[in-house]
Amino acid sequence: PAFPYKFKFKFSGCPNDCVAAIARSDISVIGTWRDEIRIDQAAVKEYVAGNYPPNGGAHSGRDWGKFDLQKEVIDLCPTQCVWLEGDELKIDDKECTRCMHCINVMPRALRPGADQGASILIGAKAPILEGAQMSTLIIPFMKVSKDDEYEDLIELIEKVWDWWMEVGKNRERVGETMQRVGLPTFIKVMEIDPIPQMIKSRARTLTSSGMKKSTGRLRARHR
Repeated sequence: PAFPYKFKFKFSGCPNDCVAAIARSDISVIGTWRDEIRIDQAAVKEYVAGNYPPNGGAHSGRDWGKFDLQKEVIDLCPTQCVWLEGDELKIDDKECTRCMHCINVMPRALRPGADQGASILIGAKAPILEGAQMSTLIIPFMKVSKDDEYEDLIELIEKVWDWWMEVGKNRERVGETMQRVGLPTFIKVMEIDPIPQMIKSRARTLTSSGMKKSTGRLRARHR
């Protein structure tokens, strides 16, 4: 059978995702790692001393004062997994979400881990029938290598295509098909174990008084 509609791939070398693969492609392949961030403690000290420009010198034309490791790196870590012990930078890699902030700020001191692969996300699209949607993380880490001719990635792609061609409606992107049949059905067909990263937090909204309430409770009250 033919594809129900167009199908796009985008590839990003790291989680910075400069090509916006996560928002613009049916399958996003985004480079990542699964071991520890590599730290050069001597280079960390050079940043603190002001000998290395933060952000690779991207903001060197701005006078924002002396580099502050605490304010510009540690306090901005989304999972608070970075801290100082004496004059050494420490990272709890089990809590790291690969946001790339610390690496972007201090690229000469921090590098991605050596055990590298890719995260696979599926289902993004621009507004057409149901509006824009972002990709869903399906495989947090997959080894991709030309040595095995990208066998695991190709196997996943072909499995997605076979399912989509069978159940997708005309002019329906794969993300819309996933949305229609439900994520539990999709991951069951793909033979993938569910992971917490696939689940969005419960939707919340602000009332006029500024108090947070779940949208489910608000809808129930106004039926």
